[in-house]
Amino acid sequence: MKSPPPEVGRWFSPFDQKHMHPTLPLLVQTDFPALRRERLDTLQVNLGYACNQTCVHCHVNAGPNRTEMMDRATVELLLEVVRRRQPATLDLTGGAPELNVHFRDLVREARAEGVRVIDRCNLTILSEPGHEDLADFLAAHQVEVTASMPCYSLDNVDRQRGKGVFDRSIAGLQALNALGYGQPGSDLVLNLVYNPQGAVLPPSQAPLEADYKRELSAHFGVRFNQLFVMTNMPIQRFGSTLVSKGTFESYLGLLKSAFREENLETVMCRSLISVDWQGELYDCDFNQMLGLPASLPGVTRPRLRDLLENDGEGQPIRVAEHCYGCTAGQGSSCGGALADSSPVDRIAISAQRA
Repeated sequence: MKSPPPEVGRWFSPFDQKHMHPTLPLLVQTDFPALRRERLDTLQVNLGYACNQTCVHCHVNAGPNRTEMMDRATVELLLEVVRRRQPATLDLTGGAPELNVHFRDLVREARAEGVRVIDRCNLTILSEPGHEDLADFLAAHQVEVTASMPCYSLDNVDRQRGKGVFDRSIAGLQALNALGYGQPGSDLVLNLVYNPQGAVLPPSQAPLEADYKRELSAHFGVRFNQLFVMTNMPIQRFGSTLVSKGTFESYLGLLKSAFREENLETVMCRSLISVDWQGELYDCDFNQMLGLPASLPGVTRPRLRDLLENDGEGQPIRVAEHCYGCTAGQGSSCGGALADSSPVDRIAISAQRA
């Protein structure tokens, strides 16, 4: 098996929220270029922070000890917004979004409206007690699965996420493949997500995708559609770890030195609104974790109900230093890289790994 990228880290036990270093004071003063919102295309909804895994790169600080969950009334209001605004995509995230008891009803209703639904799945949830039929449910409703898979090596994944996680993740992928996900000619889409496990930029997306496809197919018979590489954001759990190690400023410097202005045209916040478990609105999931609300006319802290009247088109987007993470190198979004990395970016990445 080909050696995996060298920066994969180790597994960390759950972080206590109150013991984490605050990162917003280190980010709020910025020279990042001003941005404005365009037409709403995607509602990205965080259904809750509970998760059956705990990962050091997690910008949500999700884990088994988190209890925040979107309630039924907020889910009903979300569906009202979906019907009124008709976004092309409903992107469900967490934590593990499937742990919300209203997850399946939300999926059914959104799909009935003809909305594309993405489930950001950690794969091990597919074998959790009470969720054994989850893969069948997702396939039956043609839900697009975007699954976190930090490496194609057992040792590296288990070091980062806990013993047995790799085997359960592979079993989850194989179960999805058996239902048609990721198979040639199938309408069932299965994408994987890679995050680097250290204070480095991710490698170029296309070559790493080729590595994943070759290794997962050869050793486990696994197929998938695309690999999305995402830059780690210096916020929440990952940001706190950087502060503890004394590498926060150097990592932020790396992001800023790799800034590419052309990525500003395609950053996800231009056409996406992030919704938290309480129904409050943000420009992106990262701003949500920093408590930086979106801007809507005449509203201090906009909520889902405000979207019924105004989708925020033309409004300024809240920016801070972490925004350089989305524009560094090949760029980063929930749909992966924004562009191919340049030779200069690859040199910078290699220097950080040396």
